[in-house]
Amino acid sequence: MKYIVVLIDGAADEPIKSLGNVTPLEYADTPMIDQLAMYSTIGMVKTIPKGCAKGSDTANLSVLGYNPMKYYFGRSPLEALSMGVSLKETDVTFRTNVVTLSEEEDYENKIILDHSADEITTEEAKELILAVEEAFGDEKRKFYPGVSYRHLLVWDQGSTQVNLIPPHDILDRLIGDYKPQGINSEFIWEMMQKSYTVLNRHPINEERRKRGLKPANSIWIWGEGTKPQLPLFEEKYHVQGAVISAVDLIKGIGIGAGMTSIDVEGATGNVHTNYKGKADAAIKWLVEEDKDFVYVHLEGPDECGHRNELDYKIKAIEYIDQKIIQPIIEALDNKSIAYKMLVVPDHPTPLRLRTHTGDPVPFMIYQSGNALINKDNRYTENFAKSTGYFITEGHTLMDVFLK
Repeated sequence: MKYIVVLIDGAADEPIKSLGNVTPLEYADTPMIDQLAMYSTIGMVKTIPKGCAKGSDTANLSVLGYNPMKYYFGRSPLEALSMGVSLKETDVTFRTNVVTLSEEEDYENKIILDHSADEITTEEAKELILAVEEAFGDEKRKFYPGVSYRHLLVWDQGSTQVNLIPPHDILDRLIGDYKPQGINSEFIWEMMQKSYTVLNRHPINEERRKRGLKPANSIWIWGEGTKPQLPLFEEKYHVQGAVISAVDLIKGIGIGAGMTSIDVEGATGNVHTNYKGKADAAIKWLVEEDKDFVYVHLEGPDECGHRNELDYKIKAIEYIDQKIIQPIIEALDNKSIAYKMLVVPDHPTPLRLRTHTGDPVPFMIYQSGNALINKDNRYTENFAKSTGYFITEGHTLMDVFLK
C-alpha cells in the first residue's frame, strides 16, 4: 500500500458573497477531487490545539502525527534544519522576513504593506540578507538567507522569553502597536529599525521599484525557537516517507523526523510553482523507488489568502486538482498499485482576515479499489461539517490514515 498526503496549505476559507456564498474550495473546478470524493471518507479535523500558535508549524506537525503540545520547539529551528544550519543547544533561532513597509519618516508609524515583499525572488533576497548580516551579524548573531522572503537569524545564548508577532497577522496596521516584548526585545526592535536604513535604498530595491515591484525595505523578526527533537517517522509508522515542498518549514519538519526531503527545481511556495515537477517527484518516489509514503505540500492557497487574491486562490486549488492529484492518481492506477490519499489543509487562511485561524479543516481519505459510492459526497467545508465525523486531536489523523 502506498500513502499520499496532499497538503493544500490554507485552502479552507469562509463563504464569500461574490462567489454566491460558497468558499473558494467549493467554487473551484476540481473534477478529480469531485470524483474521488464519491468514494472517500470525509470529515473535519482540528489541527491546531487550543493554546497553540495558529501557524503552519503547529498544523503540519499535527497532520504528520506529532502532537504540537509535546513536540513544538518553534517554527524557525525547523526551517534551520531544512537550510542545513547546524544548531547548538544554546542557540535560539528566529524567522526573519524581508517585508514591505510604508515610507513614513518615523519607523513606528510605518505600516506593513506586504509580508512577502511581492514574493521577492530568492536571488534578490539573498543579497539583502547578506547586507543585513554585514550590518548586524557578530560572534553571537548570524543571519542566513533562505527561500524568497523567508530567512533565519541564529542567536547564541538568545532567549525565547519574548513576544513577537508574525507579520502576516498585522498587515495594513501600524507596526508601532506591535513592538517586540520581553527579553532582548529592545535590541530586536533596534535591528528592525536600522534595517530600514540598510535596505530601503539598496540597489536591489531601487531596481524592484523601477519594475513596479514592492521593495523589501525592512526585516521583521519573529518565530523564535530552539533545537527540535522529533521521533523518527519511520519508527513511529513503519513506512519510508518523503516530503516535497518549497517551504523550509515543511522540509525541516520532514528532515527532523528522519524523512527524505525531495527538492524540486522551480518550486516557489506560491501559486506559480512547478506543479508537474512536484507530481513527477512524488510518482518517482512511490513507483520507481518503491517507497511507501509521500507528503506533497502546496503553499499557493495560503499565500493567496494572505494577499487577499481571490481569483488566484481559486486557481491554486484548481491547479492542485489538475496538476498534482490527477497525475498521481493516474500513474498509480495505471500500474495497478494499491494506495490511499489524504487531502487536507493545515489550517484556514480566510481571504477576509488575510491570516491563519485555528478553526477545524475538512479532510478527505480515498482508498483505491473502494467500491462503496456516495454520489452526494463533496469535498467542501460545509459537507465535511455535515458528516458529523470530527477528529478533535489532529495528530491522530495520521493514525486513522495509515491504519
